[in-house]
Amino acid sequence: MTDPQEKPHDPDAGTHAAVLDSKGLRALAHPLRLQLVGLLRKHGPSTATRLAERLGVNSGSASYHLRQLGAAGFVEEDAERGNARERWWRSVHQVTWFNDPELAEREPDAALAYLHSVAATYTLRTQRTLNELQTMPRAWRETFDMSDWPLRLTSTEAAALYGELRDVISRYRRDTPEEAAGAPEGAERISVITQLLPEPGEPAAPSGDSGPGGAAGPEAP
Repeated sequence: MTDPQEKPHDPDAGTHAAVLDSKGLRALAHPLRLQLVGLLRKHGPSTATRLAERLGVNSGSASYHLRQLGAAGFVEEDAERGNARERWWRSVHQVTWFNDPELAEREPDAALAYLHSVAATYTLRTQRTLNELQTMPRAWRETFDMSDWPLRLTSTEAAALYGELRDVISRYRRDTPEEAAGAPEGAERISVITQLLPEPGEPAAPSGDSGPGGAAGPEAP
C-alpha cells in the first residue's frame, strides 16, 4: 500500500499501477480474486483452467472471478493467445495501491475484507516458502528471515520509517519482465513483505525489563 499522491515519485508509478477506488476495492475484497491477480502478475498470461489447478479450485469458479476482475479493469483477455476453445487472461497492472483514508471510511467492510485477503495471501506465500525451505540450495536458505522488531514510535516516526524502508527497497531490481531480462546470472525472485502494525494502547514493558533488542521470531502472545 502507498499514497496515491506520491505516485509520480515512486518506482511503481505509472501505467503499471492500479490505485484502488470503490469499485476496485470491492472487486478485490475476495481472497480468490486477489490470488488470481497475483498469479497473472507473477507468471504471466494464463487460462482459468491452469489458474484453477494452481489454486486448487474448479475452473468454473476461476472463470467467474476472472470475469469479475475483467469488469473491474484488473485483468483483460489476451487475444494473441486465446482461441475458440481457450480463453487467456493477463494482468493489466503490476502493483496495487490502497492508502486512501476517505475511501476506507466510505467502504469500511470492503476495506477490511480486502486487507484480510492481503494478509491471508501473505500467509500462504510464507507457508509455501517454509514448505520448500529444506530443498533450497543452502545459499538461499541462509537468506530466509522472519523477524519482528518491537518499537515505540510516534505516528510521525512510523510514517518516516515506512518511507525509509520503501527507499531502501526501491534501490533494488524489480521483478518485472523488463528487469528480469537484464538480471545477472543467479538472480531469483525474492518477496519482501513489510508490515507496520500499530498497537495503540498497549502498555510499556515493566520497569527493568527492556525486552528483546531484536527478534528471530514472533513475540509471545
